[in-house]
Amino acid sequence: MHFLGDNPDARPGEAAVLRGPGGRYAMTSYIVLMNWTEQGARNVRESPKRLDAARKQLGDMGGSFKAFYLTMGEHDMVAVVEAPDDAVLARFSLMLAAAGNVRTRTLKAFPELAYREIVTSLG
Repeated sequence: MHFLGDNPDARPGEAAVLRGPGGRYAMTSYIVLMNWTEQGARNVRESPKRLDAARKQLGDMGGSFKAFYLTMGEHDMVAVVEAPDDAVLARFSLMLAAAGNVRTRTLKAFPELAYREIVTSLG
C-alpha cells in the first residue's frame, strides 16, 4: 500500500487515504470510545441487540465493525470501525447519539504505514 497525503480524488472528509492494489482506496479506520447514558444503562440487557442494529446500520452506510470490546475503566465499550470517509462516520455517530443510549468519542486512526510516512515526511 502507498500512503497518499494529497489525494486529488479524495471525497470530502478524507484527509489522507491509502492506495491499495489496483489503485483502490482502503477504508478509514476509527476508534470509537463509548459510555452508556443513564437510559442505556437502565436498558443494558438490550445492549447486544442495539450493537447488532448498529453493526447493520454502519454496514448499510458502507462501513464495518472490525472489533468490539466491553471495557473496564473510563469507557464502557470500545469499537474499532471502518468507514468510507469522515462524513459517513459523523452521520453514524450522530445516529447513535440520537438514540440516546451511548455517548461517543471518536479517534481517527492512521495505520502503521501511514504513521511511518507521516513521520518521515517531517524531514
